[in-house]
Amino acid sequence: MNRRVVITGMGVLAPGGVGTKEFWKLLTDGRTATRRITFFDPAPFRSQVAAEIDFAPELHGLGAQQVRRMDRAAQLAVVAASSAVEDSGIGELDPYRTGVTVGSAVGATMGLEEEYRVVSDDGRAWLVDHEYAVPHLYDRFVPSSFAAEVAWAVGAEGPAAVVSTGCTSGLDAVGHAAAVLAEGSADVMVAGATDAPISPITSACFDAIKATTPRNDDAEHASRPFDATRNGFVLGEGAAVFVLEERDSALRRGAHVYAEVRGFASRCNAFHMTGLRPDGREMAEAIRVALAEARTDPADIDYINAHGSGTKQNDRHETAAFKRSLGEHAYRVPVSSIKSMIGHSLGAIGSLEIAASALAIEHDVVPPTANLHEPDPECDLDYVPVTAREWATDCVLAVGSGFGGFQSAMVLTGAEGGRW
Repeated sequence: MNRRVVITGMGVLAPGGVGTKEFWKLLTDGRTATRRITFFDPAPFRSQVAAEIDFAPELHGLGAQQVRRMDRAAQLAVVAASSAVEDSGIGELDPYRTGVTVGSAVGATMGLEEEYRVVSDDGRAWLVDHEYAVPHLYDRFVPSSFAAEVAWAVGAEGPAAVVSTGCTSGLDAVGHAAAVLAEGSADVMVAGATDAPISPITSACFDAIKATTPRNDDAEHASRPFDATRNGFVLGEGAAVFVLEERDSALRRGAHVYAEVRGFASRCNAFHMTGLRPDGREMAEAIRVALAEARTDPADIDYINAHGSGTKQNDRHETAAFKRSLGEHAYRVPVSSIKSMIGHSLGAIGSLEIAASALAIEHDVVPPTANLHEPDPECDLDYVPVTAREWATDCVLAVGSGFGGFQSAMVLTGAEGGRW
């Protein structure tokens, strides 16, 4: 069985706006949601900026017990999933034919750090007392709890999984869900990713390897993918969850289709935990295989939603990968990075980028790369600087790159498959 898979529901929680409409408006306005960190005192850290969500769980239907039980990342996932199911208009789900896939790079980071602070008396006690911890601490320790929470929230009793492949988790989770649907193991998949990593431990880790920007005096313009003055990425948080269905079934019920998942592939460079080869070979191979699965020529790509983290290593690697995989068409297709506006939410960002890609198809608008004023000469493609662009968009390539050497690519097309 090889069924076609479409996106019929979408729930987005991102910095700068909770909700899909707010998310898309932020992107098309070219506004940035990066600011000085407010979740804790960032003064001791090299990088003191992040893209935070103004999120109050009780305003989104979560009760006090749910808030206590779930880490912030799980809360974001549950709210996004519920929004996606509502948006899909799918009605009552068949629980045994509905599955869940959730991507996350760092799991319950905020909850675990907070509970360690409590049980250790802010680190003063070497021998900790577990009785001071919340009763549901184990759920914070195992990322599988994210899939369980989403499944309970939407009433799914089919296949359930967590995908954790670093910063490609959001792409990989949706790719896995599409494969489950295509093979016939489920009829509906609620799939996406979540991460809420803005915490002292995460800041310390990225400070240690100088991956995040020290541009603390200009938080609004700190994320600068492909710009010659960039000096690291801006940490973010967020969640995006989708309802995926078999295409014919969705069309029969009159569902609104955002996009079709036409092709997906992932590769690992088996090279270095954080390093990338400059030739972009592994990402180029993921792109090649995704295009082949989609039966799509490089010249058919209308827009590339780039990983675009804002580190020199990644931006140059990615530019080389586009040239290697798309040939001369790489110079003709618009490319942009939404991380310039909403930061890098680690495992969640791939799903947020899928959302942006599907909305680009829906509206024929390419979101810009904010803060791009001085292009790096080595990044010489059309990176849509500063301002969104009206652009006939029916086929989008979304890519991701993650620590550990993970490289992923997904091809999305319009509801009717456009020219296919």
